[in-house]
Amino acid sequence: MGSEIKAGPMRVLVTGGSGLVGKAIEHVVQQECGKREGEEWIFLSSKDADLVDLGQTRAAFEKHRPTHVIHLAAKVGGLYLHMRENLHFLRDNIKINDNVLQTAHEMGVTKVVSCLSSCIFPDKTTYPIDETMIHNGPPHDSNFGYSHAKRMIDVQNRAYFQQYGRLYTAVIPTNVFGPHDNFSIENGHVLSALINKTYKAKKEGTPVNVCGSGAPRRQFIYSLDLGRLIIWVLREYEEIDPVITSVGEEDEVSIKEAVDMIAQALDFKGEIHFDTSLSDGQLKKTASNAKLRRYLPDFTFTPLKEAIKMTCDWFVANYNIART
Repeated sequence: MGSEIKAGPMRVLVTGGSGLVGKAIEHVVQQECGKREGEEWIFLSSKDADLVDLGQTRAAFEKHRPTHVIHLAAKVGGLYLHMRENLHFLRDNIKINDNVLQTAHEMGVTKVVSCLSSCIFPDKTTYPIDETMIHNGPPHDSNFGYSHAKRMIDVQNRAYFQQYGRLYTAVIPTNVFGPHDNFSIENGHVLSALINKTYKAKKEGTPVNVCGSGAPRRQFIYSLDLGRLIIWVLREYEEIDPVITSVGEEDEVSIKEAVDMIAQALDFKGEIHFDTSLSDGQLKKTASNAKLRRYLPDFTFTPLKEAIKMTCDWFVANYNIART
């Protein structure tokens, strides 16, 4: 079976190819010699196909005939949008994931690597959390719709393996950020929204208002590091069970520490105000990367301060085209 899988060049379809992680994988493939001879990489965006629609999903697979799929596409938003629209995120993401996995199965795709999220972790749990614990209790109430839809990918992967022997697996990154992120102040993830807030505050000479106390702690992973790891998973990782792709527990920082790094990167000297009337979300969701380290003991993550600086530089240079 192994020799059969490696017989011909891969034709990799990346769903969500124009998003944060898709762009990072594209960079690794095109700029860091991540592409091997004879391989074809197709980066599919929502403009090419609406994967909520089964017909459009099938048409995209018929057109590109992938041998491998990296499934990144999702309907996603920031904390407050998720709190308002849990049903919307649940239904759309269940449809997207089922359409992609079932179409991949029907068309004989050799391997699918899906991207989960650290928000699938149980709200009430012990830390650090590892891959065996993701179904041990409900996720945090703030985004339970999205979280349950993402959890179901793991359930489906195991079912496709049990029933058909399919090698469909998943990565669970912690908070991802980097170039090409959604920097929307209302709907972006925490770091990217804060980068835009700080940039605007510097330009307007106003304070930066941070939602919540700044106390919650997070493990942030630079998108290019995640891109490199997903390509490794596609090529080398042969478990159905997911793998947490994250910096170590020792690299977890508070939102306040992250805000200070952003202020330094953007040379913001003004006031930073923490609005404690707004929700903090989960106070922590510390993840163990011990399983990843067993496979890749020498993988080097980009230091957070350096990665934030590169992301801020990209945002300033590309402000006119960045998603804000």
